[in-house]
Amino acid sequence: MFWLLLVLSIWLGPNQADSAQSNERRVVAHMPGDIIIGALFSVHHQPPADKVHERKCGAVREQYGIQRVEAMMHTLDRINADPHILPNISLGCEIRDSCWHSAVALEQSIEFIRDSLVSSDEAEEWGTLKCSDPSATPMRGKKPIVGLIGPGSSSVAIQVQNLLQLFNIPQIAYSATSMDLSDKSLYKYFMRVVPSDAQQARAMVDIVKRYNWSYVSAIHTEGTVTHADSYVFLLSFSLFFSLINVLINQDVNFPSTLPFCLFSFLSPVGLY
Repeated sequence: MFWLLLVLSIWLGPNQADSAQSNERRVVAHMPGDIIIGALFSVHHQPPADKVHERKCGAVREQYGIQRVEAMMHTLDRINADPHILPNISLGCEIRDSCWHSAVALEQSIEFIRDSLVSSDEAEEWGTLKCSDPSATPMRGKKPIVGLIGPGSSSVAIQVQNLLQLFNIPQIAYSATSMDLSDKSLYKYFMRVVPSDAQQARAMVDIVKRYNWSYVSAIHTEGTVTHADSYVFLLSFSLFFSLINVLINQDVNFPSTLPFCLFSFLSPVGLY
């Protein structure tokens, strides 16, 4: 609980929620442990158009961003508190903000890599020093991450993976669904815990075939994926449906607020 309050006080401190974040100083949520897991979460919105070149992020994403930070720290706390999962080993984390923007995500990925390289150099220097002076005190640098969780967007995850795999750092995505990421010859250190766009489209086709539907509506909310990611999914969705002669007669893009979604969709048919 202490770490949850700490990260909230850092990211939601005075003047932080409504002000832009400078690329010169980005806050990092850190939990100590024997093994450190890195994470890229979109804690802030994308940089506005006039701030893209400065990589200054927008306002805090309280639900999407802060909740993921809390969820990761809570999960690690639960694992560390259970002596049967990883006895005598504690998990820690270093969480950085991707701002749902490729330039910021790459910038933060470079920070992860730099810390890993510095840790490797310190370990090598410590080994040399230990041989010459057995009483020497080991250096206390930052521990390298063993892997990275995130980022959320497929297009950003692809760019981050292209960088991380050069240094053999595994990456696990929680919402990147692009079919391109399934190509292990290109993204050999990438894994994900969600089905790809193709698998989701096939599952929807199976449902439509099961109930013999002829017309369907595609409903999605804005802000959860990039426009390009949404377009690719709908394209694969339409392709599968065309093979079984099913027509998508409506493509509805709602704001991400659920009450407004339900009201807008159900009112015309008299259900709300």
